Amino acid sequence: MSNTAIVGGVAFFIGITIIVGLWAAKQIEGDSVNYIVAGRTLILPLAAATLMAQSLDANATLGNTDLTSAFGFWAGAALPIGLAACLVICGLFFAKPLNKMRLITMPDFFRKRYGRTTEVLASVVTVMSFGLLLAGNLVAMGFLFETFLGVNYAIGILLIGIIILAYTLAGGLFAVAYTDVIQAGIALLGSVVLLGYVGINFGFTIPAGTGPSNIGQLTNVTDPTSGAMINLATITALAFGNLVALDFNERLYAAKDPETARLACFAAAAGTLIIGIPFSIVALGATDILASIGAEAGSVPVLYALIQEALPAWLGVLVIVGIVGASLSTGDGAILATSSVIARNVVGIRSESNTEGPVKQDKLLLVTRIVAVGMAILGSLIALRDPQTGMLLVLAFDLSLAGVAVPFAFGLFWSKSTREAAISAILVGATSRLAFFFLSPTTYGLPNNLLYIENSLITPAFDGFPTFISPLLAIGTFVVVALVTYESKADSDVPAEQPTVFAEAND
Repeated sequence: MSNTAIVGGVAFFIGITIIVGLWAAKQIEGDSVNYIVAGRTLILPLAAATLMAQSLDANATLGNTDLTSAFGFWAGAALPIGLAACLVICGLFFAKPLNKMRLITMPDFFRKRYGRTTEVLASVVTVMSFGLLLAGNLVAMGFLFETFLGVNYAIGILLIGIIILAYTLAGGLFAVAYTDVIQAGIALLGSVVLLGYVGINFGFTIPAGTGPSNIGQLTNVTDPTSGAMINLATITALAFGNLVALDFNERLYAAKDPETARLACFAAAAGTLIIGIPFSIVALGATDILASIGAEAGSVPVLYALIQEALPAWLGVLVIVGIVGASLSTGDGAILATSSVIARNVVGIRSESNTEGPVKQDKLLLVTRIVAVGMAILGSLIALRDPQTGMLLVLAFDLSLAGVAVPFAFGLFWSKSTREAAISAILVGATSRLAFFFLSPTTYGLPNNLLYIENSLITPAFDGFPTFISPLLAIGTFVVVALVTYESKADSDVPAEQPTVFAEAND
């Protein structure tokens, strides 16, 4: 297909995105609350669009199609299914109480519930996680620039990093939300049209043993070759790890009221499945489609090969723009969320403003913008070091699940949760998951080229198990330590933590 058409379509879309993002800057008004959580004013369509955009990025499109093509339907579809499951769980149990708390960042919860030390620990784990998430999106964009625009991979990462950084620095979550509406809409349209075009022109072919009916890809956990443990681990990591995702929580806090936050989760879950599942279906027959026209994927992602060889220019541009939009929507959210957490929860700058003089000065706003530049650089370096998509997405949420999700959920709903239990669970969960990662030759079926310590103890057959083992260790640690420390405080007449600064939020 014509590179001129691709260049024109991508350039036009990015131009519109930048204009909308910069336009949103006027709503910041020098206020960090406006910058980080859009002044808590997002109405249902905006809240739903930005939650949907958060859950569908280039990892979940390119990673989805690559995994499906290589390993079967459930390997790729596990990505949108896990993310949609997270949105449903959040809508049922978390959205309303979290929105009621009027938090600014997710680690604010840990400070209010457990204290300053726990706040910092949770911040460090989640910032590490989202460095990986940002990198995965930059990887996808680097491949896109290299494949279709003839731009060197590293230069492509640099360009897209600068673009994301520009409008995020200017407009914060207002820019993220407004551009997400455009990006999510195009992704939805591109996914549905792609499915229809492939079905009409090529039909749907399903290689034996790879389709949705092969439930063994989810149930046959005793056979490593089935991929079941990896697929279940993927769904679990996304369904529960995303609950403590920094950008996900900021979007919840930005909804104008608790009911809007709840309904937005359900709408976003539906959109996530509508966009994600067609990519899995199309990818099943991608090899046969390419073979029927005398082409093959080669070294590029399978979706890119389809766009190059099998799709008309107009549809290729639509799908590519959808991928670009998905990358931008998650990249901007990741940069904003991590930088605000470092500034507010690690450095300890709150949102107090100096209103003396003609210009309102907000130190948190200033430092958040400065840190955002550093996060963009860090994400780019990881993307250059390990150019993979799907693995980075799931590993990011896997780390959050192991290190943060347990004290988060218990702290919201269990009155005997204590600071000591939270600190212990974070350390045990995060440390064990990182240790498993360093010692595992493969992660979610892909080679661990990021940080692997060669050893003979852990083999590829162990892949998927760490996703369950580390959170279970965190749960056991949390419960035991909580019971011991809660009772000791009761016996010594020292008040335990208030079970609910949070009971009110659950009313």
